[in-house]
Amino acid sequence: MDLNIAIEELLDKDAPDFEISKLLKQAIKEYLDNLEEIFKETQGKAFLVHHTRKIDHFLAIIYKVVLRKMFLEFQPMRNSVPIALVALGSYGREQLCVHSDIDLMIVFKETPGYNIKEIIEKILYIAWDAGFHLGHRVHEVSELPEVAKEDITIKTALMESRFIIGSNFIWMETQRQLGKIRRDEPKAYVLSKLQEGESRHQKYPISMEPNIKECIGGTRDANLAFWIASVRHNVFRLRELVGSVIDETDYTEYRSALEFIFRVRAALHLSARKKDDTLRLELVPNVATLLGIEKDDPQKAQRELVSRTLHSLDIIRKKTSYWIGLLSKPYLYDAGHIPLLKKEHLEPGIFRCQDTLYARRHLKPKTFLYYLKLLLKEAGRFPVETDASFEHLIDRTEVPKTKGRQLISAIRHIFYLPYSASVIKALYKSGKLPQAITPLKRVMYLPQFDGYHHYPVDFHSYYTLETLDNLQHELLKPMFEKLDKDSRAMLKLVALLHDAGKGRVRDHHDVGADLFKIYAKKLGFSEQLIKEGILLIRYHTRMTRTIHNEDIYDESTVSKFVAPLNSQKLLDMLFILTYCDVSAVGVGVYNAFTDRMLKTLYFAASEMLDKPAIIDETAKRLRRERALKKLPEFKALPRTLQRKIRAIESNLFFIKHTAREILDIAQHARGVIDYDMKITPTEILKIEIYRKVPINLGYLLGKLSHLELVTMEIFKLFDGVKYFVLEFNDTIAAEEVPMVEQIIHDSFDMEKSIKLTKPAIKPKEITIDCEHSKSYALMQIKTANQRGLMAYVAHYFDELGIEIATAIITTRKHRVNDLFLIEKNRKFCNNRKKILKELTRNG
Repeated sequence: MDLNIAIEELLDKDAPDFEISKLLKQAIKEYLDNLEEIFKETQGKAFLVHHTRKIDHFLAIIYKVVLRKMFLEFQPMRNSVPIALVALGSYGREQLCVHSDIDLMIVFKETPGYNIKEIIEKILYIAWDAGFHLGHRVHEVSELPEVAKEDITIKTALMESRFIIGSNFIWMETQRQLGKIRRDEPKAYVLSKLQEGESRHQKYPISMEPNIKECIGGTRDANLAFWIASVRHNVFRLRELVGSVIDETDYTEYRSALEFIFRVRAALHLSARKKDDTLRLELVPNVATLLGIEKDDPQKAQRELVSRTLHSLDIIRKKTSYWIGLLSKPYLYDAGHIPLLKKEHLEPGIFRCQDTLYARRHLKPKTFLYYLKLLLKEAGRFPVETDASFEHLIDRTEVPKTKGRQLISAIRHIFYLPYSASVIKALYKSGKLPQAITPLKRVMYLPQFDGYHHYPVDFHSYYTLETLDNLQHELLKPMFEKLDKDSRAMLKLVALLHDAGKGRVRDHHDVGADLFKIYAKKLGFSEQLIKEGILLIRYHTRMTRTIHNEDIYDESTVSKFVAPLNSQKLLDMLFILTYCDVSAVGVGVYNAFTDRMLKTLYFAASEMLDKPAIIDETAKRLRRERALKKLPEFKALPRTLQRKIRAIESNLFFIKHTAREILDIAQHARGVIDYDMKITPTEILKIEIYRKVPINLGYLLGKLSHLELVTMEIFKLFDGVKYFVLEFNDTIAAEEVPMVEQIIHDSFDMEKSIKLTKPAIKPKEITIDCEHSKSYALMQIKTANQRGLMAYVAHYFDELGIEIATAIITTRKHRVNDLFLIEKNRKFCNNRKKILKELTRNG
């Protein structure tokens, strides 16, 4: 049934107020429950207007009900009742969002015989009982100017008043009072609102979860431009200034961005089911769906939503900051500044004030290069700031797609300045950064959904460079200053472009390195510096990944970390870059713990650079890892298995085997339950054993001692699997294979024993180094080749419970050179003398 008809029936029955409130409450609930469907049909400002007018409709019904209740059949004309319902704030602007406060003002004129207070009370009680959350004010018309003086927020709300229903005469009188309010102390009002805006920007900076109402470029900035326009020009819509103060093209771009923010805000309220103006990451999926942003990959849709939101906020920031500057100009004028401005006059129409560059309005723009050179000149002496007027001037220039030698030279010069970041900031604020520094195009406004970064990629990149400009770290500052000027400039370019490869299918380290290579070459950096920059970008997260995921006290970890760098200069620059990168993630992310861990790794890596043999070995391993990662079959493996393979400790395992062999061995190991074997009786006998359970190695080698063992390698793989490779200088016939298989099966019986001949080894032929590395001790035997030598050593180690991590046995000219890497524990190093005595007893 139609709501009006239902209410008429209740009024005819003289129903109590609570029954009418109950009916209204149900109608309001049905409307609110249907808002998502309405939103699908109409979005943006049109949706907000629709919602505003629906609330108007409900309040108008309440107003009419109260008059019927109060005056019965003697109801006077509406204009005769000295009351008006007036919308304030966003409700007054017809921008009321779903769960925003409904700011209502009831204005009246005290007139004998109307019971005004009783009428007002009845309106409010029925509205509250119907479920409205009202922020309400009740004022007599004549007192409005005094009320406005009490608080700037009240004055602002009153300036946005809109008539809903009631006496037109009261509304006309209200408008006259509102005119007085607008004209009252405009300078104080504007200066106060400007200060309020600055405080708000500091409290709500741009982040990965922007508050689209309060943050820089949010709807509050759009409101601020209107409030100042209203005070200065007595307008009721910002659009009224198009063609005079505001350029039509600028307004169209601004209006499109604001429309999108209106859409996002309404979708946010609907998703959160409450007033929530922060685009929190958990709400992003549902907001993207409500806005109809659909992609094959849901993450792409969510990334597009946040990216478009950040871009729209930046457009609003850029346009409103310029308009606010123009509109506020008369209130900021101070004749005392004129001598200073004359002194700081830089170019026709351009001047400096308190280290900030300003430009005159209506100044015809010159070339982009002209203004860039001006910025370079200023940033050579101090961190230059730019006013919106100067940024607007740059925005009106064109950056050539094909950059001439002069422009390329000027862009290169940015990175030789002491305050490079201030120039980058000016280019960003003017909207010219992606055209000037082209590798940044794809990462402008790009969100990072990693739960770690606080800012989108473009902001994070700028903050990284800014941290480098202002480097104060007691260890890193001298390192940076020690670099030659070209290396410092290259490192600054790396700091800005280190994440330029994000948002692509390929790994962002590799894409970023490729982008840097092309751009640095275009800027004229030397081949050597470009190679260094490529390495820094390719490995820019290596330090943090190492300290958080690996044992930095393990020598193999340190050698693996430093191997790709292989120079003190690159290690220093990587530490500087890492510090700046982590510091730019968010406030407090770089802390004392991180600093301590990075220093520990840095000093260990510096020591490792004095051991080139180990670094060379690790570098070979890393090349094999890269080849392995390129195999399609490797890419198809589960991520956990990929990580396990890359985490195999032995460098020798990677050096000795091809990428394909590593993959085959790993896939075989993956299926091992207890143990498995493979016997290859070709020209030489090769036995491969995969085992999870203990093996009686002394027994196995003893039973095979009639064959000349030339190589034995033991590698720890993953999930407790060890991989043994035994190669003999003999072979066996095919019919002997089952016998060897049985020997191997028997070797997994730890009760089996065999009588072994003690080898003849001289004390000087054994070397034991318990300080070989933090994790492993080394034993080396150089002696005459003797059958059963390895069997005896293995058997003796079995008795002591000593684990051989890797064994390399080589035989040449009747001499053996056996190397054993043994896990450090008390069983080996504490029994060092005993082991030497036992093995050299017959020597």
